Amino acid sequence: MARAIGRLTALKVEKAKEPGMYADGGGLYLRVTPNGARNWVLRYMLDLRPRWMGLGPLALYGLAEARARALDARRKRHEGMDPIEARRAERARQKLDAAKAITLRQCAESYITAHRAGWRNEKHAAQWGATLATYAYPIIGALPVHAVDTGLVLKVLEPIWTAKPETASRLRGRLESILDFAKVRGYRDGENPARWRGHLAKLLPARSRVRQVEHHAALPYAELPTFLATLRGQEGIAARALEFLILTAARTGEVIGARWSEIDSLEKVWTVPAARMKTHREHRVPLSPRAVAILDEMQAARADDAYVFPGGKVGKPLSNMAFLMLLRRMGRGDLTAHGFRATFKTWASERTSFQNEIIEASLAHVTGGKVEQAYMRGDLFDKRRKLMEAWAGYCTAAPGAAKIVAFRR
Repeated sequence: MARAIGRLTALKVEKAKEPGMYADGGGLYLRVTPNGARNWVLRYMLDLRPRWMGLGPLALYGLAEARARALDARRKRHEGMDPIEARRAERARQKLDAAKAITLRQCAESYITAHRAGWRNEKHAAQWGATLATYAYPIIGALPVHAVDTGLVLKVLEPIWTAKPETASRLRGRLESILDFAKVRGYRDGENPARWRGHLAKLLPARSRVRQVEHHAALPYAELPTFLATLRGQEGIAARALEFLILTAARTGEVIGARWSEIDSLEKVWTVPAARMKTHREHRVPLSPRAVAILDEMQAARADDAYVFPGGKVGKPLSNMAFLMLLRRMGRGDLTAHGFRATFKTWASERTSFQNEIIEASLAHVTGGKVEQAYMRGDLFDKRRKLMEAWAGYCTAAPGAAKIVAFRR
């Protein structure tokens, strides 16, 4: 250091303003900080204002190398460029060039890994991987993620946009998320070619216009008592679980994942934790006498403390395909378990005088805007219990005996 400093001419004016600054000429200085760090810096003017550009530490660059780096920067300044901005641009280019080795598939896998912990279950991550592997990877999976443009996105989406609109819409959204992720990570720049608003919306028809929304097949409520009478004649856990699902107007995943720890037999309440709810909110379900009877029947066959409706394997719940297979065995392959929620909704709307907000709360739907939700602290439980008891009465009535009755709230 002493030898290097000895070869420099200390400017008294500069030293008075900047202690520890040693000039070599042409704007090149060796700066020595109070903690002993020694770095080369270049001073130049830009828009009548001084700028300081770091050229590296003395430990890595000797005087000759520092002079060469300063000369290169002065040449850029002479050509009208800002050497600091030019260096930043070059580093960005190098980073982008390095990212060319990152393929869309690698970027997608990184995205899934980064977000997996925030997803509700492994099934969601599997759906992401399966959709991309089936439709995107064969076409653009091996391409550098920075090279994916609108034409390539359309090449993926157009073959399935009208044939499989739901799948295509989800795939587009997933590609948009992956490409946004790539931009934030520095793997690409520019606009997202998979975005919908103002972009693909101008090139592809809206999903709602491609095909009418297909709702889950639902049983007309007038036929429900007869169906349930047949269902009660079926043996097996799946039959009891499906009847419990109908009586509680719950979703398939909520029923097959029900645990004994969620059941309060004394209060006749089933509390589904937020982690298992689609709305991510805890949901209390009032249990009718028939629903309690089903639980008593399952309690008699209880083998452990896990699932209310256990599957064939020890410690595992009933398969989510169990209801579909049961309906097929009953000759009702035209129905779905989820469709019974629509049966309940239609019955409650047409056959009772309960308010719609009570009906929607029984279905664990979130209604109203954010402000309304913020002020709605209760869950209408007592009113929902009356509704569910009325529903159970209708469900357990003898076929043909049910009459149109406007139940009071």
